[in-house]
Amino acid sequence: MFQGTGSDVGKSLLVAGLCRLFKNQGVAVKPFKPQNMSNNAAVADDGGEIGRAQALQARAARVPLSVHMNPILLKPQSDIGAQVIVQGRVEGTANARDYHKLKPNLLARVLDSFSIVGDGAELVLVEGAGSPAEVNLRDGDIANMGFAEAADVPVILVADIERGGVIASLVGTHAVLTEPEKKRVKGFIINKFRGDPSLFDDGVRIIEDKTGWHCFGVVPFIDAARRLPQEDAMALDGQDRSTAKPGNIKIAVPRLSRIANFDDLDPLAAEPDVSVVIIEPGTVVPVDADLILIPGSKATISDLRDVRRQGWDIDILAHHRRGGQIIGICGGYQMLGKRVEDPEGIEGVPGGIDGLGLLDITTIISGDKTLGKITGREAPSDEAISGYEIHMGDTTGPDTQRPWLILDPDRPDGACSPDGLVKGAYVHGVFSSDSFRTAVLRALRSDRVSHLAYEAALDRALDELALGLEKAINVEGLKKQF
Repeated sequence: MFQGTGSDVGKSLLVAGLCRLFKNQGVAVKPFKPQNMSNNAAVADDGGEIGRAQALQARAARVPLSVHMNPILLKPQSDIGAQVIVQGRVEGTANARDYHKLKPNLLARVLDSFSIVGDGAELVLVEGAGSPAEVNLRDGDIANMGFAEAADVPVILVADIERGGVIASLVGTHAVLTEPEKKRVKGFIINKFRGDPSLFDDGVRIIEDKTGWHCFGVVPFIDAARRLPQEDAMALDGQDRSTAKPGNIKIAVPRLSRIANFDDLDPLAAEPDVSVVIIEPGTVVPVDADLILIPGSKATISDLRDVRRQGWDIDILAHHRRGGQIIGICGGYQMLGKRVEDPEGIEGVPGGIDGLGLLDITTIISGDKTLGKITGREAPSDEAISGYEIHMGDTTGPDTQRPWLILDPDRPDGACSPDGLVKGAYVHGVFSSDSFRTAVLRALRSDRVSHLAYEAALDRALDELALGLEKAINVEGLKKQF
């Protein structure tokens, strides 16, 4: 089990890289994460939804994706509450205090999923959540040491040197763990090192002397990691998703407070002539944007209010008046309509809100979640698509008679405005389809040419990540801990 000294230290990509490394060595490996908190979700092959990071890890291990690889998924809907998904299915919502009371009852189901994942595997790589140093949350813990002790698995700690204070983070974690927990930790990995790793030899010795734990490697910042999907929305902080070179196609994306499935942006950002610019709160949508893309949201009504508070609605409507193109995905699609209603309070307090009015549609958010993988085609271009649905809501209205997508076998999805400048649909992951993505971008620049095969590029990046880890980590020493 790989636990971190904090959140966002690189555990997810480290586990993904090791899954590919061991798979390339002929080991039957699978990923597992007991508890995840993320609005970036994936649809599993056996039905249900789990954290997106486990989808990447399963891909790295070249195994089918199962809901049991992430049995507990928490999807934040507000600052204090989250949707609780157990073994792929929604089981309600809870605030932090109520969820803390639920955790002891969830442990048995987590262990059951762990057993199912382990069936047929020689090795299961487990990813922790947050940090075991959060000892105030230790009672009933299922994410870190509570799970490790219940499942009797060895632990490797991962620390991020890029953040600074890496010695204190590891020594401090050692200081607050119980004696049995300290013994369960077999060593540590220093992640995201820049420069000559030998310069940190003294730092390694200090940590080993003060903790008694062994260092399994100092991992450099591996460039391939930039080309892989990130799970935590922290990855968006202050970042453009590409080079933002002059002359590039510029796609502006408002940073919604409850942004969901933002990995929809990755295939676009991977294009060498495309700049995906995240519009942070307090900034305006650039007037030179070629396309405004409104992403998914876990709380459509709340985020639509936020769009208006930021003044982004004014920018979006002005972009449309100038003849600019606008696309909405899932919650973003709902925002483009005339009205969004939540009569049952699925997302919070029952009520409704006027939309941006760029599509003649109305959405009613219902309690039934639409969930599944899809294939189909784009109606305007007839290009093939694939992706997944994961939403609550039923959208109707005149503009749905001009669907953007046709899902197999023959089901319309989404809507287009009469002038064709505004489009939206519920399907996530659609931009991973190369021919469709090319058609969307050619509608912005008719003379552009792209040779990007996105899915193949992901696999190359995973292989490069695995190779980088193999060079940096004492893999044979790690194997002895298994």
